[in-house]
Amino acid sequence: MAINVLEAEITNQATSLDTNHFAELQAELRGTLLKPPDADYEAARRIWNGMIDRRPAAIARCVGSADVMAAVRFARKHRLPLAVRGGGHNVAGRSICDDGLVIDLSQMRSVHVDQSRSVVKVAGGALLGDIDRATQPFGLAVPMGAVSETGIAGLALHGGFGFLTRRYGLTADNLVAADVVTADGSLITVDETNHPDLFWALKGGGGNFGVVTSFEFQLHPVGPEVYFMLTFYPAAAAAQIYDFFRTHMSDAPDELMAIVVWENAPAEEFIPEEYQGEPVMIVAGCWCGPLAEGEQATQPLRQIVTPVADLSGPLAYVEAQQVFDPDYPAGDRYYWKSLYLDTLSDDLIRLACEAGATRPTSRTGLVLWALGGAMARISPEATPFYHRDAPFLLSIEAVDDKPTTDEENIAWVRNWYDKAAQLTRAGTYFNFGGFWEGGEEMLAQSFGSNYRRLQAVKARYDPENLLNHNLQIPANGEAAT
Repeated sequence: MAINVLEAEITNQATSLDTNHFAELQAELRGTLLKPPDADYEAARRIWNGMIDRRPAAIARCVGSADVMAAVRFARKHRLPLAVRGGGHNVAGRSICDDGLVIDLSQMRSVHVDQSRSVVKVAGGALLGDIDRATQPFGLAVPMGAVSETGIAGLALHGGFGFLTRRYGLTADNLVAADVVTADGSLITVDETNHPDLFWALKGGGGNFGVVTSFEFQLHPVGPEVYFMLTFYPAAAAAQIYDFFRTHMSDAPDELMAIVVWENAPAEEFIPEEYQGEPVMIVAGCWCGPLAEGEQATQPLRQIVTPVADLSGPLAYVEAQQVFDPDYPAGDRYYWKSLYLDTLSDDLIRLACEAGATRPTSRTGLVLWALGGAMARISPEATPFYHRDAPFLLSIEAVDDKPTTDEENIAWVRNWYDKAAQLTRAGTYFNFGGFWEGGEEMLAQSFGSNYRRLQAVKARYDPENLLNHNLQIPANGEAAT
């Protein structure tokens, strides 16, 4: 049975444009326009999540904002389904569409550090690793995600958790300015004084207000080394590990960010032979305070029970950002859903242990994020990112490289998500948001009191709903699909 990954229908009609129409767009581009017969088309339509298999009518590989402006105007003129690809890392697969036009920013990866202002300007197609490599020579970093091949655009526009979140907030919290191509094809710069309503919406409200061609972020002192924690425990101790983790992280210093991962141990020599390939609990995290304090600050989390292995120690920040890259390679098959937890209750611990014991594949698992710190001290209305007071986020993740496991993996995620949802608040983190099922109810639950304000911004900047392939926030008075 085929998996329908697109739960919400796109309102535009499939294109019937011929070659001559697309020649009109190619004439305006400095970049390349790829169509199905072209040699590079097949590779260009593939995105990070191998579950997603869509065939756009054309892919505009943009090399600058002028290309994006031309592509937006073309899509608007011909009423084409329109998708925007940054890094292509979106789990829901919304960076690609069937039968429409894809604005592909993957060639736009420039990064410029302004050390005098402690900011970095980043093109819309840049990956997290591009940014870290440019900022770390200055001992500076942007709070970002924990997989270096993630695109900055999708991460930032939907919030952005990572190993610096408790110290410096979400990626979106550190947005200083952005260049945006709006739905009418205009290029504007937004910040706190220029188009402040759109600037607010970009800080966690998603990507359907305009095409962001560059971001400017605040930089913070980090590195060149951090103390990275990577401790493996037997899965039999899961309940004890969760119990200790919830207590310890409730008053941990902001400099400590930590997660608990339930998956199978790698078949590597640093893992004792009897645990290779077996279920384990991994307590991982980053201490970004004074390096000399890192070992002591992380010690309690590294001695909850006798570990299977402890690889913790000083590590270059750039390398710390790549530790989990091998676990999430491009082309594998991903389906993740997440919930904000009011508390890590005993009932939720029991549920997590039951879910972990029934994982259908070895790489499928659970990730518990400790939140709080700097992100929780910002008002829920200051940005669209509403659930700032949640102390934990639980991500239920299906990961595999075989299409034959899709149905079983997706069913497992949905089953345990539905059970966990009965024990905590409504709402999801959209970077771990499944296929963005749920329509307007999901949007309203996740954005809380900010939802109506986001609708007003949508009505002002995209009243015709050209950019409808992302979170589908409707303009005031319209229904979400």
